[in-house]
Amino acid sequence: MTQAALIWCPFPDEEAALAAINTLLDERLIACGNVLPAMTSMFAWNGHKDMARENGALLKTNADLLEQAIDRLADIHPYDEPAVVGWHCDSAAMGTLDWLRAIAG
Repeated sequence: MTQAALIWCPFPDEEAALAAINTLLDERLIACGNVLPAMTSMFAWNGHKDMARENGALLKTNADLLEQAIDRLADIHPYDEPAVVGWHCDSAAMGTLDWLRAIAG
């Protein structure tokens, strides 16, 4: 049975997020990507605290493709070391699971 999975990743801007989503859709690694409006990110990096404006992206896939989608996203991301995290969903609507199953078919 197909299990749903999600990926979260911040991007420097909306255009970069949309470009990555487009690639992952073309490669059938995700079924959908949502780009969130600009947000302020505060983070520690290389021993320093910093702040930046970013757009977040939430990507929907099936669990069988999760690791492959995460690896590919990290490869095409404009940051040298992007924060890409993914997780398996505990539950999803049957229609959603059917939709996610179809991307790998």
